[in-house]
Amino acid sequence: MSRRSLDSEDPVEDRDRKAEHIELALEERMQNRERFFDRLRFDHVALPELDRSHIDLSTEFLDKPLRAPLLISCMTGGTEEAARINRNLARAAESTGVALGVGSQRKALEDPSQVSTFQVRDQAPGIPLLANLGAVQLNYGYGIEECRRAVEMIEADALVFHLNALQEAIQPEGQCDFSSLLPKIGTVAAELEVPVIAKEIGCGLDRATGEALVAQGVRILDSAGRGGTSWARIEGARSADASLGDLFGEWGIPTPTAIRELREIPGVTVIGSGGLRTGLHAAKALALGADLVGMAQPFLEPALESPEAVGERIRRILTELEVAMFCLGCRRPSDLRLQPLREVHP
Repeated sequence: MSRRSLDSEDPVEDRDRKAEHIELALEERMQNRERFFDRLRFDHVALPELDRSHIDLSTEFLDKPLRAPLLISCMTGGTEEAARINRNLARAAESTGVALGVGSQRKALEDPSQVSTFQVRDQAPGIPLLANLGAVQLNYGYGIEECRRAVEMIEADALVFHLNALQEAIQPEGQCDFSSLLPKIGTVAAELEVPVIAKEIGCGLDRATGEALVAQGVRILDSAGRGGTSWARIEGARSADASLGDLFGEWGIPTPTAIRELREIPGVTVIGSGGLRTGLHAAKALALGADLVGMAQPFLEPALESPEAVGERIRRILTELEVAMFCLGCRRPSDLRLQPLREVHP
């Protein structure tokens, strides 16, 4: 991808936010410096009493089978580059049997010429596919009809509402009226024909917020905690105040903490995401209580190359997960919840 100018003096309306997001997300400086999952250790089981070939990673999500408890988390859409990324992700997700989310569809709802950049159902007819909108849009003219259009646009199995207060606060184009969103989310959850998922985007979803969302009818919660890509830094790099993004670059709830808190809420499906980079990280997230793990950044660079490159990365992560399970004597992902994790400080 060619480097374009991120001069903060460029008029906001002349800048392609989605293209800038893709470009910046590939930079190492936009990643959180703390690696919370690397601090957690399993106790090795020297005699696992298990044939590795009998390990079964399969699960179910949104009433569809998955070959493994993995979601390629919502990333992008709305640009030519994003269209290629989404199609490569979709083809790889279908071939490996994992779930996929698309990026925020607001751009396509406002500009029909961008709809095709999100439409990947033809490439992934059998997997769970997630639509995506910012919850804050419910305070800026969006309602149930726009939510239905987002779902129908990509023939989605669920709608993700992303909660991104910090990103909006630093983003040059940010929309920061987050007041009275809970009942509006509840209205959509009650009226929409598919389930609603609530997720953060890197600052973590706490238990109190999770419980408030559950009270409004949301039953799937995505931790999206601190530990991976820092959207504060990304938006700071796009704005006239990069130091503000740096100040809040490590803001938020660490992903392991967020997963533990959400797991304590009865009756919810927990997606563990935020800084997961390997299959070993996935095993730790599942042990903490996640039903499914979400990853985005590990697949972005391969998605710029080909569906085969994405598929190779997925298979590598699943191999790492399987090896971890074998060395713990776990036949199914749910067995990992019985495994203790110790925190080791450097």
